[in-house]
Amino acid sequence: MKNVKVIFRTESLCPHCLKKVKAEKILENNKVYMEKYCPEHGQFKTIIWSGSTPMEKWVRNKERAYIKNPAVSGEKGCPFDCGLCSEHRQHTCTALIEVTNRCNLNCKFCFADSSCNQDEDVSIEKIRFLYERVLKYSGNCNIQLSGGEPTVRNDLPQIIRLGRELGFNFIQVNTNGIRIAQDEGYVRELKEAGLASIFLQFDGTNDLIYKKLRGRELLEIKIKALENCNKHGIGAVLVPTLVPGINVDNIGEIIDFALENIAVVRGVHFQPVSYFGRIPNIPRDEDRITLPELIDKIEEQTKGKIKISSMKPPGCENALCSFHGNYIYKNKNELLSITNKSNNCCSKTEKAEEGAKKAKEFVTRNWSSRKIEGFNGKLDSKKVMSWDDILYSVKNYSFSISAMAFQDIWNIDLERVKDCCIHVVSLDGRLIPFCLYNITDAQGNYIYRGM
Repeated sequence: MKNVKVIFRTESLCPHCLKKVKAEKILENNKVYMEKYCPEHGQFKTIIWSGSTPMEKWVRNKERAYIKNPAVSGEKGCPFDCGLCSEHRQHTCTALIEVTNRCNLNCKFCFADSSCNQDEDVSIEKIRFLYERVLKYSGNCNIQLSGGEPTVRNDLPQIIRLGRELGFNFIQVNTNGIRIAQDEGYVRELKEAGLASIFLQFDGTNDLIYKKLRGRELLEIKIKALENCNKHGIGAVLVPTLVPGINVDNIGEIIDFALENIAVVRGVHFQPVSYFGRIPNIPRDEDRITLPELIDKIEEQTKGKIKISSMKPPGCENALCSFHGNYIYKNKNELLSITNKSNNCCSKTEKAEEGAKKAKEFVTRNWSSRKIEGFNGKLDSKKVMSWDDILYSVKNYSFSISAMAFQDIWNIDLERVKDCCIHVVSLDGRLIPFCLYNITDAQGNYIYRGM
């Protein structure tokens, strides 16, 4: 007999007609499912939470940070006139600007459905406008330049320099690493222009994974890209897209690889696969990996080196969107957890605006390059004794593990959308939550991308 209980109610969208519908989060045999019903297209049910961490214990109490300077009126209501509107409940932590639709890969899984077509790139004048819109509506937040593949643009250094001149302190490039590996002079130009970090597509430690997900062997290219970043003082975050049956069993090895390259790798940011953009099929529950499952597998595949208890819900975005763990590297077999233990306290109410501020500061500080002479990949002291030692260790031996579970049309939760802090800047200058910008209906049609 099934043990079923409604634990949360929210709103979602019909996968076929995109109409707003009521949705429930159902606890059933220790797994949480989203159930929703469209009068025209029927019932839908998908898994959203499964693992040893109960959803009810993961949620954090927050005082929402409503947008004080909305860019749109919000007449249609969430999610049909984003921009941001006054219903949105979190400020921008990261603004994502897509500088090209072109790409030098044709991946099986792609948020943007990018291609090798010679589409016209966004002009420098338009990019200035997008930067200025971010400053007007979100202030000095972190910038991620994306695409397509941003490094297909020869003038990417100019784009980075422009952003730095306008006052943005942290600019990161989202990249597959091909040109970063093959053109060291270009990497030098990016650094000189002010690039702080790359968000490196890194799906695993063997080429069979890359052939399945990206269509070609890429591991040596990833390694060379990291070498060039290390040489020129650019921090790197490894970003695996996790797909069941392809690379979920490689999680521990990805983390080990990151630790072996701790001089340049600042952390691993896992992205459980979401089904929008270029999608291979309508997903089954077994095609997904949820956040608590991922946390369990991290502990299991690192043989307890990284423990479940060291990973916490976010202070910035909605608690159901992500997790993070912060560590000091002592050696390849030992990490010291420094995750703020108060993050798991549900008894007090936190300010979402403060969470966004801390998230921006963390990324700026921890995802940039290490400034250390003679880095030997080993912390000599057995124990961190003095305050100076603590500050030195956090600055030079810090390492983070995090994950972001992006939503698709099957599991979209409008409560989560309203709390989003990662916003794509559309070409008309609106800031749109990442999941909503990329979401497609069951037929592959976008709501916002390309509109």
